[in-house]
Amino acid sequence: MTRNNTTLYALSTCSHCKSTKKLLSECNVEFNYIEVDDLEGEERKAILEEIKAMNPRCSFPTIKINDTVIIGFKEKEIKEALGI
Repeated sequence: MTRNNTTLYALSTCSHCKSTKKLLSECNVEFNYIEVDDLEGEERKAILEEIKAMNPRCSFPTIKINDTVIIGFKEKEIKEALGI
């Protein structure tokens, strides 16, 4: 398992989010996975604020790998940020 501080902010219905989750799993990366559309109330509001701070357009997937933020499914950038 590669150790990174990785969080994937996703929507349960998003194909790019599913591809990103699959890529991270295939790379044996430990990561936090948050399906934003499954959250409710204050928890959802707090996570959306967190995403907007990194990605003002609040688009998905938003991936945070250590101090690097990647918007969208960009396999090459994701692997580079992971050091793969």
